[in-house]
Amino acid sequence: MPPKNATLFATDDERYAAVVGRLLEADGHFVYAVTTTGIFCRPSCSAKTALRKNVRFFVTPVDAHRAGFRACKRCQPDGESLDEHYSKMVAKACHRLDQCERLPALNELAVQCGMSRFHFQRIFKRVIGITPGQYHAAKRAERVRSGLTKKQSVTEAILDAGFANTAHFHSTISQQLGMKAKTYRSGGRGENIRYAMGDCTLGKVLVASSERGICAILLGDQPNPLVDDLRERFPEADIQEGDSAFTQMVEAVIRHVDTPNQTFDLPLDIRGTAFQQRVWRALMTIPPGTTATYSQLADLIGSPAAVRAVAGACAANALAVVVPCHRIVRSDGNLSGYRWGVKRKAALLAAEGAKH
Repeated sequence: MPPKNATLFATDDERYAAVVGRLLEADGHFVYAVTTTGIFCRPSCSAKTALRKNVRFFVTPVDAHRAGFRACKRCQPDGESLDEHYSKMVAKACHRLDQCERLPALNELAVQCGMSRFHFQRIFKRVIGITPGQYHAAKRAERVRSGLTKKQSVTEAILDAGFANTAHFHSTISQQLGMKAKTYRSGGRGENIRYAMGDCTLGKVLVASSERGICAILLGDQPNPLVDDLRERFPEADIQEGDSAFTQMVEAVIRHVDTPNQTFDLPLDIRGTAFQQRVWRALMTIPPGTTATYSQLADLIGSPAAVRAVAGACAANALAVVVPCHRIVRSDGNLSGYRWGVKRKAALLAAEGAKH
């Protein structure tokens, strides 16, 4: 069990608080030993909490062994971590869900993973970021998307994906596809997408809007790659340059990009999976001038173990600045990757007066 980020749980007071709280996220950062029993444990161990005066902390299990302590048989701190164990169990459940046309009973999935129903539901959501039911629905939607792009009829794609009927599908699928199934099947055919290009302090900005609201804000150095990106997103849509009224909307977006600490009240057409939209909504609650880490963002949406999925959702964001993924930094405070370039990210944070 190699040590993780040394800046977390760096003091003994922080470590003991994690032990008292049995914080799962502290596992891997340190182990603690109890001098009265001669045993060392993970921070999340369910054993009775020892008095502070009887507790010693070690960076790794090897250090605890060298000091003469034995590993706890309950939490097995020198073996596979609980995160690794839970990840394997959830992966097993996901494999089962991938194969099923109908959602299995939650009890059935839990028994397969050797957990209670409540514990399984909680661990699955912590690891994946969504519930087993939401995961299964997303997978079915993925199969529908695959069928539609293969030019199956809409009804064939729906039934092949495991939906009982088309009514059941249409009652739940809009959020998954971001548009009607027939529209998705044709790559956006029938949708009217207007766009315009402008200049901002960060370079070129392309703003596109559907009938529901702004669906893309893309940043770059040259206009042609931005237009190509938009057309790849909506390959069969009717994409046209906007009129003078639309240009006014673009000017409003540019003002927001140049002064990102102001509110933005134009209608948005935010398209993504249920999990992505949870992440994007959470991003929009981070105040201008402040930053958060991927781990903090994962905590904010109630899925502390879904850090990688959160990072993926940030990378998939198509609404630059308005959905402020530029406010996410590394755990050490340094700037991490940004879809539109780290220099632009630094400029946006500087414009907001953020310290990082």
